[in-house]
Amino acid sequence: MPEHVPARTRLIDLAAFDALTARAQASSRRRMNDNLHPHDGHPVHRLLNAIEPDSYVPPHRHLDPVKDETILCLRGRFGCILFDAVGTVQSLHLLGAGHACGIDIGHGQYHSLVSLEPGSVMFEAKSGPYLPLMTAELAPWAPGAGDPAAGAYLRWMAGLFTALQAG
Repeated sequence: MPEHVPARTRLIDLAAFDALTARAQASSRRRMNDNLHPHDGHPVHRLLNAIEPDSYVPPHRHLDPVKDETILCLRGRFGCILFDAVGTVQSLHLLGAGHACGIDIGHGQYHSLVSLEPGSVMFEAKSGPYLPLMTAELAPWAPGAGDPAAGAYLRWMAGLFTALQAG
């Protein structure tokens, strides 16, 4: 008997991961999200995010006290870097099989993610509505998304996980 899926209900399976990964690979940013919430103004944002290893996620923070962020690795492997206010690495966290499955990042904490395997997909949840990052939320010590230095900074961040992955 076919499975009945009510309206506004979505099955999240490997086919969904594969389709989202294909979209990320075709994107100039090399990442793509699939929003599970109905619109940007929704009070709770839930999304799948496919990120390829050559995608730069600039270090940032969310200053709004309701914008804590939960990230779960669903496929592949991610590295999460937590920074202090001047850009010193506070901690490194591997997310994926054989490591932690996710992390809950409190508001105000500078952080970035690097994809460590092609086809990596994560689930992200935080309070809405969607608002673009303010200048005060961008890390002043890291290159911005369009900066020519972003590639080198991404390679440096990914390199922080070389020893952790070997162990």
